Amino acid sequence: MNEFIYTFGYFGLFIISFLASTLLPLSSEVVVISMAALGYDLWLITLFATAGNFLGSLVNYYVGRKGSQFIFSRYIQIDPTTWAKAERFYKRWGVIALFFSWVPIIGDPLTAVAGAFHINLRVFTFWVILGKALRYLLLLGLAQHLFS
Repeated sequence: MNEFIYTFGYFGLFIISFLASTLLPLSSEVVVISMAALGYDLWLITLFATAGNFLGSLVNYYVGRKGSQFIFSRYIQIDPTTWAKAERFYKRWGVIALFFSWVPIIGDPLTAVAGAFHINLRVFTFWVILGKALRYLLLLGLAQHLFS
């Protein structure tokens, strides 16, 4: 892990965060905590991780908006129960549900559901960035407390 971080630095964090927020089963938290432990700047970690994570969610949004039936049924297999849970969660909470786009399992499908429901892009951007940035800030705050 350290070799990956030293080789790719913030750009590697951006890529991992991007991929982790698409429908691929990856996690960016390990890289975020590792970079904090290695002394990387906490604000830059937050910035790059949030940007990558948001752009990955934006891909999910456009997949849901432009071709959810075609793409999901042929190329990306989302468990129908997971999709249904995300849909119910969104219908219950409305756009505020997008704040929870960082939550494992349901968060990524939630951003695709938002696209399928044609949620305003500015509203989507606000709630997704807010949730993802706060998650990283809390995670880094906890990591800093543990490492000091």
